[in-house]
Amino acid sequence: MPKRVITKRIGEVLIERAVITRDQLDLALAKQKEEGGILGQILIQLGYVNETEIALALTAQYGFPYLPLESYEIDKSVMATVPVAIAKQYCLIPIDRIGNALTLAMADPTNVKAIEDVEALTHCVVQTFVSTPSDIRRAVDKYYGTTPTGDGGSPSASGSKS
Repeated sequence: MPKRVITKRIGEVLIERAVITRDQLDLALAKQKEEGGILGQILIQLGYVNETEIALALTAQYGFPYLPLESYEIDKSVMATVPVAIAKQYCLIPIDRIGNALTLAMADPTNVKAIEDVEALTHCVVQTFVSTPSDIRRAVDKYYGTTPTGDGGSPSASGSKS
């Protein structure tokens, strides 16, 4: 898989797109420095952005295409290529396979380990799309027949916020 060149950080992309302000970015970066974590998730927790805005910023930042999954139908044979445990672990879902090319929707398409693990498991070359974590969790539940609170999923898998 060719390495994607990052020309701008996600915070800068969000500012340019007028999604957040410089002050909001500075507050999120301070929280990240203090507590650790992924900047996009921190911005969501702070209520400055939603998942779709982060997914679209990743699209702009890295050039991965965005794919909303809610009206996308996935063939059952494609689902069989990736075990549910891997789909949940890496927040991804297989969406298409042509020959040895497997297309995934991923919340974090820059996760090289996830891509390498799926390639090793499936013996396919992986191509990635960006989707939101919530869209992927709903698709995993729908196509693998799991429930948000069951099957050993993480507490955040329910998508509920307090």
